[in-house]
Order: sequence, then structure tokens, then C-alpha cells
Amino acid sequence: MSKPTPMMTQYLQMKEQYKDCILFFRLGDFYEMFYEDAELTAKELEITLTRRDKKNNIPMCGVPHHSAKAYIERLIEKGYKVAIAEQMEDPKQVKGMVKREVVKIITPGTVMDDMISENESNYIASIYYEDSFTIAYSDVSTGELKVTQLSEDEMLNELASVNPKEIITNIHLNEVLLSKIKMITGVISRFEINDTFEQSKSVSESMQPAVNLLLSYIQYTQMSALVHIDNAVHYEPVHYMRLDMYAKRNLELTESIRHKNKKGTLLSIFNQCKTPMGNRLVKEWIERPLLNQDEIEIRHNGVELFNNHFILRHELREALTHVYDIERLAGRVQFGNVTAKDLIQLKYSLEQLPVIQKLLAPHKAVIHTLDNIDALSPLYETLESSLLDEAPTSIKEGGIFKDGFNKDIDDLRFASKNGKQWLNELQAKERERTGVKSLKIGYNKVFGYYIEISKANLVNLDVEAFGYNRKQTLSNAERFITDELKDKESLILGAEDKLMNLEYELFIQLRDYVKSFILNLKQQAKNIAVLDCLQNFSEVAVKHQYVKPVISSTKTLNLKDARHPVVETVMERDQYVANDCLLDTHRFIYLITGPNMSGKSTYMRQVALISIMAQMGAFVPASFAEVPIFDQIFTRIGAADDLVSGQSTFMVEMLEAKNALQNATENSLIIFDEIGRGTSTYDGLSLAQSMIEYVHNKIGAKTLFSTHYHELVDLEKSLDGLNNIHVAAKEYNGELIFLHKIMPGAVEHSYGIHVAKLAQLPDEIIERSRELLEAFELNDTTKHQSTIKETQPSFDLFNDAHIPEAKHEYESIINDLEKLSLDTLTPIEALLKLQEFKSRLK
Repeated sequence: MSKPTPMMTQYLQMKEQYKDCILFFRLGDFYEMFYEDAELTAKELEITLTRRDKKNNIPMCGVPHHSAKAYIERLIEKGYKVAIAEQMEDPKQVKGMVKREVVKIITPGTVMDDMISENESNYIASIYYEDSFTIAYSDVSTGELKVTQLSEDEMLNELASVNPKEIITNIHLNEVLLSKIKMITGVISRFEINDTFEQSKSVSESMQPAVNLLLSYIQYTQMSALVHIDNAVHYEPVHYMRLDMYAKRNLELTESIRHKNKKGTLLSIFNQCKTPMGNRLVKEWIERPLLNQDEIEIRHNGVELFNNHFILRHELREALTHVYDIERLAGRVQFGNVTAKDLIQLKYSLEQLPVIQKLLAPHKAVIHTLDNIDALSPLYETLESSLLDEAPTSIKEGGIFKDGFNKDIDDLRFASKNGKQWLNELQAKERERTGVKSLKIGYNKVFGYYIEISKANLVNLDVEAFGYNRKQTLSNAERFITDELKDKESLILGAEDKLMNLEYELFIQLRDYVKSFILNLKQQAKNIAVLDCLQNFSEVAVKHQYVKPVISSTKTLNLKDARHPVVETVMERDQYVANDCLLDTHRFIYLITGPNMSGKSTYMRQVALISIMAQMGAFVPASFAEVPIFDQIFTRIGAADDLVSGQSTFMVEMLEAKNALQNATENSLIIFDEIGRGTSTYDGLSLAQSMIEYVHNKIGAKTLFSTHYHELVDLEKSLDGLNNIHVAAKEYNGELIFLHKIMPGAVEHSYGIHVAKLAQLPDEIIERSRELLEAFELNDTTKHQSTIKETQPSFDLFNDAHIPEAKHEYESIINDLEKLSLDTLTPIEALLKLQEFKSRLK
């Protein structure tokens, strides 16, 4: 291979520094990628892969710099990191190699601007390990920064709640832990702390390294001071209901199991927020139900207020429609990349604050958030008096401020505008004077203003007589300048340059002024988000006829006509069969039997979802609901392998069960669906019974336990806290009809063959299954054996044992087998013995 050119040497040196990034290397009007980066980018973006030249057969591809943002966004969505290398010098003014530098690294967790969803937080988290795990996480777009210290299991559960787009760590994670973290996010990097930061007052010394690790990485990617990141705040997850990653997955709170999106989730029901801040907060409320009764009831009362005042709710929703993302706009102000358009959006948002204040002023006793609402009138008035509503995105091209805001701007704007009017008048005058109707006055950055006349019109024209001096010759025209035009040029261009510079300086001053309101702006963003969530809960409650839950003082769970909030939305209202649930401190376990597809899982899920909805502050789908405050909800639902960790369905089932049995308290809710079905019948039955007994005797948690092991229904006689219930089904003319109604007592049949028939298995299999079922149920050994003999040949190895010689040999083989010492036998010896016995049997 030939020696790299100076430019390629520069590229390779830069790539060596940013090995884990795709390097966007600026060459003129394009960003170019080379080698492996080019091959990867061409594949992911579906763009053309070429070669640099025949001499240097280097793979390369590129994207235009003006449209690079869309390409970068697609790479970030796929989990890649992108390093942006810009030209730091003007190539026209430099001899030799242009200086280039990486000015920013864009990663899934540090991306800003409109590359991220406005309805979701974009978190990046750090994991720091030293004796215990500390995690810190931040949304760079808003400046939020939180930190907490946890055990390994707690850390995994918390990461599942935060759902960061990217994770960094100070250690090499073992394969098992790494595989679990990759279930949460696939973008994981190891990074070293390269700076120390001032310790936050609320953060202990042991937690600060996790904060430093995160801030170091953010600073490394942003390549700027971290003025936009708030001080770290320490929090404890124990302030919220504990929902581990299994519960969140199984209950499909914010992401569906099948499609990995929010369709069919609890989050999809609560989709009536009007602001991005509200959409982000409602997701957080769903994943972090409250434990404090007073806080829960404050939310319930707010929802009730909006339920009872339709016009108030309607007018609030109308006002919220005009509120933009104040939280992220404030983040851009802090970061320094805010535009005039952003500040216009902020102005429109602030315009609604006094409207909201006035609407809700009579209800301060119910809506406690209102005590903190500030209309920020001085800021609104400044933005209203200064900025043009149609201001451009760029802050360096002028056209930002209103006439009358600043005298110097007005003067320069008049000079610039007046100069252009003079140019138009001059063009008309010169056309009249020369008789050339196509004469025009133009401008370019190199030659300035000029008079242009085509060569065809120059044949009979004495340009010197008109005072024209040649400035530039084109193929089909000549360009001239006059002394009068030259004098006016300096005035016009000077005014325009001064105007753009002055507007830029004033915009920076305005941005700094807005920055002085940052803390208040962030507080107003939180207030708006809370109000948006409460009206959202109300809108949903009214639409679906939810009721206000009562917090039980006796730890009773009493639901009347309860419904599954998601399932009922895809059915006609009169089709959904509502059910009751009553669990207290005396009867706290439901053992649920019933056929497959009858609705056992739906019933159990709806009890869990209603409990979560009540504790997150929403109304619930029932005619009456008395609920205790659950500290945790544990679930074991469905079958799923964990292939990454090499764990079978049954192992996953046992691990999830272990998690519940080890951590549940008498204040928890346990949902166990078909425990033990991943192993043999007696193994599974034994495990299921022992788990029920353990929950009953040791834990006392409210438990819904569905099973097909009908032998377990007898536990009702020996366990005082257990009740049998079943999902009713009726057989009519050989067809199974699901009633979906929860009834007391145990079910009489499993109806498995009926379900198989519904699945349209071949009739031959269905009929044969019925024959076999009859044989098993009669427990007639002779009849069962004869049935088998009719359909398959005998495999009795000893069917010639009546022959004396054979009988003697069989007995000899058995004696020799019994004498074998399996503990000392090598695999080769075992194979030889097996071959010997096989020969003797023949």
C-alpha cells in the first residue's frame, strides 16, 4: 500500500483518538467517511460506497454538510456515536493542509436539539462500582441530574425505570451483568473520570464519583463547559412503589412485549396531555407510583376537580395547547444554542401563564402546584417588545428585532433600506441615460456592487462618456463601477454589516437576560407538567368512566366491576365482562383455576394495573375501588427464554419467582401465572404448592395465583388465607363458551381439548385426545394399556423372558449392572460396558 497523503494521515490520526465513533470528516461541502467507517455508514444509511482513487483503493462515502443532520440522526437512532471533524480555517486563505478538529461528539445519550423525541426524556446514565453500585443519570437537553446508591438488583430495576439511551461505567462488567444491562440499553461504554467537579450539597462523598464520571463523559462529548447541567440531586427509589423490570415488562406499562412500542400499554391510555413536559411526566408517574397517602390523594383531588368542572378542564387544555417545551427551551438557553425562534416559542408559552393562573385561582386549596406559578411578566414583556415573530433561525443574519426596540438598529436598518431604494432608482436612471433597457445593478461578495451591460449592447456605447470604469469581464457581459456607486456601496454594505453584528450582540445580551430566569422557568415547566398530567387523568377518567379510588385504612383490596384499562378500549363497552376482587388481611390469596383463554391472566393483570393507577394518582376502571398502598408488585407471567444469559424458560420462571419470594412483604402484591409448568407434572405441582404455602405462612402478601394443577384446590381446606375462585366456562353441544366471569370455588374441568379444538387442530388429534383423556380420568390401567396396544407396537425388551436361557442371561446382566461403580467409571469404560451389555442382549 502506498504512503497515505497528508490529508489521509490527518484523518487516521483523528480516527485513532475516536475509535468508538463514526468520524464525519469535513472536506469542503461534504462530510466524508473512510475505511470501515465508510463501509458501515454506507450500509446503515443506504448510500453509495465508492473508492478514493485507483492508486489508493480506500473505501469512502459522504453526505452533504447542509443535510448531514438527518443522516446523523439515523445513525444515532441505531445506537452509533458520531464525531464531527470541522475545518478550522478557510481553505482559500491557507497554503497547504487545512487545520481540522473534532468539535463535538454526538451519542444516543448526549444528543440535543430536535434529534430527540419531545415526548420522552433522553437520559444518559453512569454506573460506578466501589463496594456498592451508584448510578447517576441526566437528560442533557433539560439539565436534570440525579444520583442514588443501590444493590445490584436494585440498580438493574432502577435502570429499567430510567431507561437510559446510553450507559457508561468505570469497570469492566462481567458477562452476566452486562447481558442484563443490554436488555435495557445496548449502548454501553467504559470511561475514565478525567476531571473533578464541585460536590453538590445533597450528594454524599461516596456518590460523587458516579456524578463525576457522568459529567466527565458529557463534557468529553459536548466539548464545552457544563453550565447547562443542574446540580446533582440525591434521591431514594424507596419513596416509590417498587416495580422491577419483570413487572414492568409483564404488565406492559410503557412498552408492549410483542411490538416494543407504546401501543397496547397503560401509557397508551393516558395520551391526553397537551405539552411535551406533560407527556414525559406521565410516563414517569406510571413507572413510579407513590407510597405516600397524602401525595396520592392530592393527585386524586386534582383529577376530581377537573372531572367536576368540565369548562375549566376544557379551557385549561386550550391554554396548554399553546405551551411549547419550556423545559428544553430553558436547557437550550443554558447551553447557549438557543435561537430567536426558540425565544419566540418561549414567549408564546409565557403568554399562557397568566391565563392559567386566572383559570385556577379559585382552586388553590385543591391544586397545590398553583402556589408556585409565576407569570414571569418582566421576561414576557421583554420578549414581546423585542423579537419579531417571524425572526429567522440563524442569529447571525439579522432580522431578529422589532422596529422601535433599539435606535441604533432602526438607524442602520433605515440606511440599509434607503440604500437599496437608491440602487433601484439608480438602475432606472442609468437605463434611461444609456438607452440600455437590460442594464442591471447587481452585487457579489468578491466585487461588491456593479453595473452590468451585455456585450451586444456595448458595441455602439461609449462607456467612458458615461463615467463607467471596467471592473470585471464575463463571457457575455461587462461589469462597471462609477464613483457615485462606489461611494454608496461603502455606506450600504457598512450599514448591513453593522446591523447584523449589532443584532447578534443584542441577541446575546437578551439570551443572558433570559438565563437569569432559568430556575424559575424550570419551575414553571414542572408546574405546567403537573397540571397537564392531572387534566390528562381527568380527560381519560371521564372518557372511560373511571372512579376515584379510596385508600384503605385496613389494607383491604376491594374492587367492584373492575375492568382491564387497555383490553376494554379495543372492545365494545358492553362486551367487556367486569369482575370483583376482595382480598384483606384474613383472606389474601386467590387460587384461580379455569381453562386457557378464559381470562385468568387478564383478570390478574387488571388487578395489578388498577393498583398502579390508583397509586400514581389516577382514577380507575371500576364501579368502586378500595385499595391498599402496595410497596411492591411482583409478577410471573408468560413464558420467555433469556437466550443471552443462557437461561431456559423454566429458569427464568424460577428466577422471577425467587425475586418475589425473597423481597415481598405483607404490603406487596404478587401475581403468579401458571407457576411450575416448565417442568414435569409432579415437580411443577410440588413447587407450586410449596410457594403458595410459603407466601401464606411466611409473607402474607396479597397474591393472585393461577394454575392448571387442580390438586392445589384442596389447599383451601388447610390454608385459612386462601380462597378458590375460577373463571367460568360452559360446554354447550360440544362447544366451549367462555363466560369470562370470576366465580367462587374451583373449576371442574380444564377444557384443554376444547381450546385445542378452537385452535382448529386436526379432528383426528382431537378425537384421539378425548379417548386418551377418558382412559386417564377412569384411571383404569388395563383399559389404558389396551388402548395403547391398539395404536402402537409393543416395546417390551423382555418379552422373551419365559425362555430359561434368556431369563438367566437377563438376571446376569442386571446383577452386573448393580455391581457397577458409576462414581469411578470413566466415559470410555462406560461405553465399553454398554457395548458388552448390548451384545449379550442380542
